[in-house]
Amino acid sequence: MTEGNTPTPTTDATPTESPAVGDDRDPILRVENLTKRFGGITALDGVDLTVDPGITGLIGPNGAGKTTLFDCLTGFHEPDQGRVRLYDADVTGDGPPAVAQQGMVRTFQIPRELAEMTVFENLLLAPMHQHGERLRGAWTRGDRFAEEELAVRDRAREIAAFFEIDHLLDEPAGSLSGGQRKLLEIARVLLTDPDIVLLDEPLAGVNPTLERKILGRIEDLVDDGYSFLLIEHDIDLIMDNCERVIVMHRGEVLTTGSPADVQSDERVIEAYLGGDDV
Repeated sequence: MTEGNTPTPTTDATPTESPAVGDDRDPILRVENLTKRFGGITALDGVDLTVDPGITGLIGPNGAGKTTLFDCLTGFHEPDQGRVRLYDADVTGDGPPAVAQQGMVRTFQIPRELAEMTVFENLLLAPMHQHGERLRGAWTRGDRFAEEELAVRDRAREIAAFFEIDHLLDEPAGSLSGGQRKLLEIARVLLTDPDIVLLDEPLAGVNPTLERKILGRIEDLVDDGYSFLLIEHDIDLIMDNCERVIVMHRGEVLTTGSPADVQSDERVIEAYLGGDDV
C-alpha cells in the first residue's frame, strides 16, 4: 500500500482521494499455481488468475475453493505452493496484517464485528500505523498524536456517513441487523487504506433495498479508484455488476472472461449454472 493513499470521504459522503491503482493495463493481483491441501483434500489445485482494476466476480459451486482462495490471498492460510503477487510485491504466505499493509483486505461471509464495542469503536480499530498503538507513542502523546487521533475520528465518521450508518455510531455493534453489520465490515476495511477489497458474499441475506445501497456504494468506490474481487452466489447480480468473471470448480479456475462469455461457456453451464452441486 502506498503511503498517503488514505481515503478521505467528504461531508457529502463521497471519498475524494483514491488509492493508487497503477497502470490500468496492469493487473492489481496475480496468482500463480496456488495450491492448498487440508490433509488428503486438495482445496486449491494450481490456481492461476489475475484481477484487474474495477469489479471482478468470483463464482463457483459450493466447495469450489472460493473462500479458501480468499484465505490464502490475504494470509489467513499459507498455501502449500504457488505465488501471490500484489502489484510488484510478493505477499505469498504473509500474515493478514502484512498483506493489509500492502493494500489487500477482505471481509467474511459472517461479519466479525466486536459485538460489545460501539460501531464507532469498531471503526477506530481499523486504521493502521497509529502512533497511539505503539508503546513509545503512548508515552509521548503530543500534538502529533492528538492531530492523528482527530483525523482518524473524522475519517471514521465520514466513512460511516458514506455507508449511511453514522446514526448508529454509538450503538453496540452486536445490536445491528445483518445488513448493517455487513455495511460496518466494509466501512471498517476501507479505513485500512486498501487498494483492493475481497468481498465474501457481502449481499447474502440482505434485503433488496440494502443490496442496492451496498452495490451503489461499491460502484462509487470503483469510480474513485478502489478495486473489488467479489464472491456472490447470485449469478444475475454478478453478471449485471462485474466487468470480468472468474469461475472456479473443484479447486481450479474453470474459465475467466466477460459476463457474456462466461454465461455462454458450456463448461460453466454444466458445472455451475445448470449443475446439481450448487
